[in-house]
Parts: sequence; C-alpha cells; structure tokens
Amino acid sequence: MDRVLVSGSAGFIGGYVVEELLRRGYAVTGVDNFSKYGKVRKSYDDHPAYTLVEGDARDVGLMSSLLADCDHFIAGAALIGGISYFHTYPYDLLAANERIIAASCDAAIKAHRQGRLRKVTYLSSSMVFESADSWPSHEGQEREIPPPLSSYGFQKLAVEYFARAASDQYGLPYTILRPFNCVGIGESRALGDEEILSGNVKLAMSHVVPDLVQKVLKGQDPLHVLGSGEQIRHYTYGADLAQGIVLAMEHPAATGEDFNLSTAEGTTVTQLADLIWRKVKGDGEPLRLVHDDPFEYDVQRRVPATDKARRMLGFEATTSLDEMLDVVIPWIAEAVRSGTI
Repeated sequence: MDRVLVSGSAGFIGGYVVEELLRRGYAVTGVDNFSKYGKVRKSYDDHPAYTLVEGDARDVGLMSSLLADCDHFIAGAALIGGISYFHTYPYDLLAANERIIAASCDAAIKAHRQGRLRKVTYLSSSMVFESADSWPSHEGQEREIPPPLSSYGFQKLAVEYFARAASDQYGLPYTILRPFNCVGIGESRALGDEEILSGNVKLAMSHVVPDLVQKVLKGQDPLHVLGSGEQIRHYTYGADLAQGIVLAMEHPAATGEDFNLSTAEGTTVTQLADLIWRKVKGDGEPLRLVHDDPFEYDVQRRVPATDKARRMLGFEATTSLDEMLDVVIPWIAEAVRSGTI
C-alpha cells in the first residue's frame, strides 16, 4: 500500500487527515512534537497501519529518513492557533514555521530525487487572503493583493512560495491547499495560550466556535463577542476538509495547482452566536450580546471562491454548521467538565 507522511499528525486538522487516510487504506507515518497541546491520545494510535514518530519537523535528518520510504507527504506541521495565539507569538510563529517549511522542503527534495516520493501536499491558510478588498477570494488573488499584515498570514503565504520555488528549481511536484475555518472535535487549550478574559470567561483557544460554546455553557449572559459580530467566516467541518485534502493529494489534476477548501456558506459571528445560544438554551431565553474590542488582525470578511475545487477535484464540503454544532457542543461540554477547556 502507498505510505503517506503527515507532519503535525497530532494537530487539529492533522487528526482528521490521518483518520481519512487510514479509512482509505493508506499506511500512515505521523510526526509531531506535541509542542502545542502536550501528549494527546488519538483514536487511531494503535491502528496497525499507523506509525507515530515523536519528533520535530524542523529536523531535516529526521524528515529525510521518514520520507525515504513514503509515496506522499502532507506537510501540515506548524505553530498555529486562534487569533490570540498569533497576536501573542508573532515572532515565534514566523521563525519556527519558516524553519519547519524549509526543513520539510529540504527533506522532500532529497526524497523525491533519491526515493519514491511522488508529491508534497502543502497546507496553507485562508489567512493568505488577509488583505483582500474584494470577494470571493479566488485562487491567485493572494498574488494580486498586498501581502498579509500579520506575521502568521505572511508566513503561510511564504509556504506557497516555498512550494513553487522547490518545484521550479528541483522539479518537486506539489499541491497547495487552503483550509477555511476548521470546526470539529479534538482540540484543547494550547500549552502556551495567554489567558485572556472575554467578559467573565477565559478564552479557550480564541477559535470562535469553541469559545462561544464554552461561554454559553458556563452561563455567560450577556454573551461577549469580539468586534461588531458582523465578521463573516465559512465554517468548514474537519472531516470534510480531510476528505478534500486526501482527494487533492491523490488527484492527478491537482499537481501544480492550488485550491481553497471550504464550505460555500458564509456565517456572521452574530448568526453563529445565535445558533449556539438556541442549541444550548432553547428558544425561551433571549440572546443579549456585548461587543468587546477586536484584535488588530481580526479580518472582517474571509469569503472563499470554492468553484475550482468543485470543478477540478469534485470536492464539496457538505456538512452544515447546524450538523457540526450537534457534534461539537456535546464534546466541548465534556471538555469543560474535565477541565481541558
């Protein structure tokens, strides 16, 4: 069977990707240094086709040895977090993630030249469109607009330049993917998260879905939201994203291409808050909102074009936000009870 190396395999999206790969019959090697959450257990840890290596994706020697017998590489390792995370650690994110992507490309270039590695599938981010002033953001717009202002967004754009440069100079095949606003289960409070109060409740990961859910569950009323509440996001289920990532890894038409992976449905933060409130509280209690000062790089509209992935890959994210919340709310309720959020 084909073997896939997944860096960042213990991460939020990485966990969904490993599950999808195993479901499709791949042998998977995961590499993670557990720097964000500490040691975590995954449902697939004991799967016979899965091998977990605890190590640092900045180690070129380690990555080269792991890639030597792999057919595909999904490069997902990065320091990443919610909005408070990349405001708290702007330099660390930039420096560490540049080292990770450089080491990943160095190892992949060698493995492609000497081994059986066929392609690298790079996980970029919707934040490459941070400076967009027209929507939906289409593939290619990231090179037509000013670069991102946040160091995180700038570095994710650099990932795409690494991918193309390694292809131009060394012939390393690639696909670039931009997941939008992943929603799912399995994420806990980051070890280095700065404690930030939102009203009377500490932000969990500064990802809006788990933070709003935990505030409602903890009884916050009125409910605090960052900014105007009119920010638009396209909340996409982790399992849908994983299907798109693996599909793009496999698809011959994806080589040398970039794709937005996202639901086509946009939702404002206020709409999200109302939906969460009603699912937890029912219709009997009216929702009252308090608007806290936003973070500096709180992008107001993150709206993707999704037609290229649908046209070329046959990919559509089909899980509705309502369905996602039916999965996520009970999981967060248990995480709140156990103290992991």
